[in-house]
Amino acid sequence: MDFEGIQNAIKYRTTNGLAEGSVNKLKTIKRTMYGKASFETLRKKLLWSYDLK
Repeated sequence: MDFEGIQNAIKYRTTNGLAEGSVNKLKTIKRTMYGKASFETLRKKLLWSYDLK
């Protein structure tokens, strides 16, 4: 087991959940578009999904 990780989870209140969610969203979009589009299309779709135009 990862005892150090468990101790840190109890000791600190910070989390990387927001970053993990963003990475998961990116990977899902990338996986669905694999072999179908260019990097530029992937970039536009990702920005559109976050409404960052």
